[in-house]
Amino acid sequence: MDQKTRDDLLKLFQGKLNEAMKFYLETCTRCGVCTEACHVYASMRQIKYIAAYRHEIVRRIYKKYFKRRGRIWPSLGQARELSEMALEELYEAAYSCTGCRRCMVYCPFGIDTQMIMSIAKLLLIGAHTEPEILTLLADTSIEKGKSLELFKEGFLTGIKNLEEEVVKKWKIEAGETAIPVDVDGADLLYVALAGAHSIVPAAAIFNAAGENWTLSFFEAVNFGAFVGDPTKTKLILDRIVNEAKRLKVKEVCICECGTAFRVMKQLSGKQPFEVSSITEVHARYLREGRIKVDKLKLKEPITYHDPCQIARNGGIIDEPRYILNRLSDNFREMSPEPEYNWCCGGGGGLVALGEDNLDFRMKSAKVKADQVQETGAKILTTACENCHTQLSNLNSHYELGVEVKFLSSMVADALMQ
Repeated sequence: MDQKTRDDLLKLFQGKLNEAMKFYLETCTRCGVCTEACHVYASMRQIKYIAAYRHEIVRRIYKKYFKRRGRIWPSLGQARELSEMALEELYEAAYSCTGCRRCMVYCPFGIDTQMIMSIAKLLLIGAHTEPEILTLLADTSIEKGKSLELFKEGFLTGIKNLEEEVVKKWKIEAGETAIPVDVDGADLLYVALAGAHSIVPAAAIFNAAGENWTLSFFEAVNFGAFVGDPTKTKLILDRIVNEAKRLKVKEVCICECGTAFRVMKQLSGKQPFEVSSITEVHARYLREGRIKVDKLKLKEPITYHDPCQIARNGGIIDEPRYILNRLSDNFREMSPEPEYNWCCGGGGGLVALGEDNLDFRMKSAKVKADQVQETGAKILTTACENCHTQLSNLNSHYELGVEVKFLSSMVADALMQ
C-alpha cells in the first residue's frame, strides 16, 4: 500500500473517532462475555468470529496511528500497520458481522460492534475493496432520486396494475383509489420495497383502516447503509425526507425492512413528521378498532423472528406480539427474552450479496435454525425483508418444514370486511 493511500484511509478513520467510538476502542477488557453472543461463533466455533476479535482488528490499527505508545513501541500494545493484508482482515470481519448488536447487550461496557465495524467498512470503501454489488445498488438508488421523472411513468403503470390485487383483499368504495400516489396533505406516507408483496397487503390494510395515505415513489431499502457509506446513506435517506416534507405528511411509515426503519428513525434527525414501522401502525389499528381480523383462520402453531434492527436496535418488541395474539391462539415464543433473540444471519448487507456468501450464511446461522425447530411451529413469521429471505434459505437448507410469512401479509389475509 502506498503512503498516499494509507494517509487517505487514516483520515477516514480519524473522521469516525468521536467520543463514543474512542470509548469502544479503548474500553474492551477481553473478558470474554461476548464470546457466545455471536450467532456466527456459536454456529461455527472459530475464534475470528468472536466480537472482541473483530474489534481487535480495528483496535490494533487505532493503536498504531492514534495512540502515542503504539507509534513509539508498537509491539507492546500489538499495534498493527494498515496494509493490504489488514484490509483483507477488515473485510472478513465486517462482512461476517450482521450488525445485530446481540454482543452489545451482553457486553458489560455496552461496546457497539456495529459502530466499530463501520470503521472497517469505511476503510474498505476508501480503498475500493468493498463489495461491488452493494455500491452499485446504492448508486442506482441515488440515481433514481436524481432522475425521478424518468422513472415516474413506469412506476405509476406498475402501481395501477396492482390495484386489482388490493381490491381482492379489501373492497373499496366506487371512485376511491386502491393505491394513492403523490397525495398532498396525506396523513401517512408509506415507503415500500419493490414488489407486490410489500405494497398489496399494506395497501389493503390502510384502506381497511380508512387511512388517509399515499405511497412513496422511492424504495425503503438503504444500500448506502449496507455498504457503510455515510454520504450515500444520507443521499438515499434524504429523498424520502424531502418527499415527506413536500407532501406535508404527518407520519412516514416504513415497510418491513429493518435497516430502512433504523436509518429513518435514528438518522433522519428532527423532522416535522413522525416515523413508524408498519408493525407499529398495524398494532395501532387493531388497538383502536380500525381493523378487525379473523382469529379462526390460523390454526397451526406460529412463531415469530424478531428482526434485529427493528426489535433489539429499534425497540419494536411488544407490537408484533400484540398482533400475533389477535391472529392466533397458538403463538409460541422463540426466545424467553426477545432482546436476546438470535440474529437470522442475513443482515448487514449479507443477503444482498446473494449466492456469493450463501454457504457462509447457512453455516453461520445454524443456531437460528435450531431455535426455530425447537418451537415446533409450522408458521414462521417476521417483519423484515432480509430476515424473510434468510429464513426461507434456512428453511430450505435445514429442511425445517415451516412456512415463512411476512407479518403484514398475515394481517391482510385475516382482515374481516
